[in-house]
Amino acid sequence: MTLSARIAGPAAFVWLLASAGARAQSSDGLNHDRILGVIPNYQTVNDVTPATPPLTPKQKWLFFLDETKDPFNIVAEALSAGLSQADNQTPKYGEGSAAYAKRFGAAVGDFTSQNLFSDAILACLLHQDPRYFRKGPQSRFVPRVAYSLSRIAVARQDSGRETFDASGIFGMMLGIGASNLYYPSASRRGTVMASRVGTSLAGWALGNVAAEFWPDIHQKFFANGFLHRKAPKPTVLHR
Repeated sequence: MTLSARIAGPAAFVWLLASAGARAQSSDGLNHDRILGVIPNYQTVNDVTPATPPLTPKQKWLFFLDETKDPFNIVAEALSAGLSQADNQTPKYGEGSAAYAKRFGAAVGDFTSQNLFSDAILACLLHQDPRYFRKGPQSRFVPRVAYSLSRIAVARQDSGRETFDASGIFGMMLGIGASNLYYPSASRRGTVMASRVGTSLAGWALGNVAAEFWPDIHQKFFANGFLHRKAPKPTVLHR
C-alpha cells in the first residue's frame, strides 16, 4: 500500500525489471495500470459509482498476494534494504552481506505484514474495501488533494457507506508491531516505532495523491505514447 510510493524515485531503474503493460480495471476488481509504467496501482478505482461492487473476500486475499509478489515491490524492498545498509540505519543489523540479507528479509516482512493485516485479514473481518476510490477530475485540485489525504482515515464499507478506516490504520500498526519479532533490540524502541508509523503515513498519503492524479497526468502527457507524442497527420493523397 505505502512502500511503492516511498521509493518512487528509482522508477527509471526498475523500469528494466518490471512489466510496463497497462490494463484497465479487470474482472478481479483490481487496477492493473501502472503509474509511470512500473509502479503498481492495484488499489485504485478510477470510475467510482455507488454501484461499484466491493471486493469479495477471495479478491481481497488476491489483492494482498498481487501486491506482495509484484516485481516492483520486491526490487523496492531490495533498494530499501540497501539504503538502510549504507548508513547502518533501522533495522540495525550491522554491516556485511549477512546484515544486508537480514535487512532485505526485514523489508519483505514489513511490507508483507502490513498488507496482510490491512488488505486481507482486517479488510475481511471488518467488511471494508482496501481500495482507493478516486474523487475524479470533476472536482477542483485542492478538494481532490484534501480528499486523497482524508482517505487515510476514511474507508468504504462493503455496503458502500463510508466509515473509519480501521483495517488500514490498525493493519499498519499491527504490521509495524509484528516487526518486533525479527528486529534487533536496538530497533525496537518506542521512538523508532513512532518514526516508522510517521514514515508509513507519509508514504500512504503520497500514494493516495499519486493514485488520484495519475490518470489525469497519463491522459495529458502519455495518451499517445511517451511524453504525449502528437498523433500523426493523415496522409493527403494528391491527384
